[in-house]
Amino acid sequence: MSLVIDIHGHQTLVPQAHLDFRAAQKARLEDPSLPRPAQPEYSDTELRDIIEANQLKLQQERGADLTIFSPRASAMEPHVGDRETVLDWSHACNNMIKRVVDLFPNNFVGVCMLPQRMEGGMPAPLDDAISELERCVNEMGFIGCNLNPDPSGGHFAAPPLTDKYWYPLYEKMVELDVPAMIHVSGSCNDCLHATGSYYMAADTNAFMNLMTGDLFADFPKLRFIIPHGGGAVPYHWGRYRGLADMLKIPPLSEHVMKNVYFDTCVYHQPGIDLLFKVIDKKNILFASEMIGAVRGIDPETGQYFDDTKRYVENLGLSEQDEKDIFETNARRVYPRLDELLKERGL
Repeated sequence: MSLVIDIHGHQTLVPQAHLDFRAAQKARLEDPSLPRPAQPEYSDTELRDIIEANQLKLQQERGADLTIFSPRASAMEPHVGDRETVLDWSHACNNMIKRVVDLFPNNFVGVCMLPQRMEGGMPAPLDDAISELERCVNEMGFIGCNLNPDPSGGHFAAPPLTDKYWYPLYEKMVELDVPAMIHVSGSCNDCLHATGSYYMAADTNAFMNLMTGDLFADFPKLRFIIPHGGGAVPYHWGRYRGLADMLKIPPLSEHVMKNVYFDTCVYHQPGIDLLFKVIDKKNILFASEMIGAVRGIDPETGQYFDDTKRYVENLGLSEQDEKDIFETNARRVYPRLDELLKERGL
């Protein structure tokens, strides 16, 4: 029997002290005379109660075993604040994930946000992001990171993901043998609704960046997860194959899909059916984003939109294919997770 590993979970509900800390940070940006806020303090009991009543409860009800857990994506906000603010915020968020993992080691494993930020209208150097990745992986046992391709919060001021601006971070990812989920944060562009538009646009744009560059020739061991089912990519798979042909790009299976993976955060059965019809199963990882952008019950089915395990089970996959989707693919893409599970005899 396979494990069920959900590779896309966020801590969307947090202690009040964490929220107060962020509010104090933002107040200080408006009034620099205010003191630098101290890191938030809250009890293990408060944190445990939040997780038990929400992510852990739904994880157990829906039949998952382990969630790859990271800070709330829409609250990463790399476009907000100076270096000090961004560093303190990333430490507060990642340290909280570490505490959740320590409280529930059999149910959650950590993935970190990175202290990316803007500087003079352009993305700042990635030195701080690299240092935080090292801290989270080497000191806290995290198994990957969330990489924001647009630290400007909806204005797409960063260079393409294939640009050498990103190379120092990629080198560290390869050295540590960790993948990145490509995940934007909150939108400060009124034209882009955060979860309904901005996320999908950024996912799709990331794929096109990778398709039109040659990044994986330089980094053959680099691995990316494009969430939310790959954005618009599976739905327009013929368009991308056709563009690859027109642009004299090698077939996508060779050029991109040895290094890029999509998750199952697609909230209806026809969408999951399409994903599995056009994308090779070795490139699909089970995920729900629970508790995330869509939390209600679908009136057409009477089930929660984000209970994605049901959709996968309805596909009628072979036993081996189902094991790959729920477990094996995740262990392959996240080798540090595989090592952790082997240490536990799993």
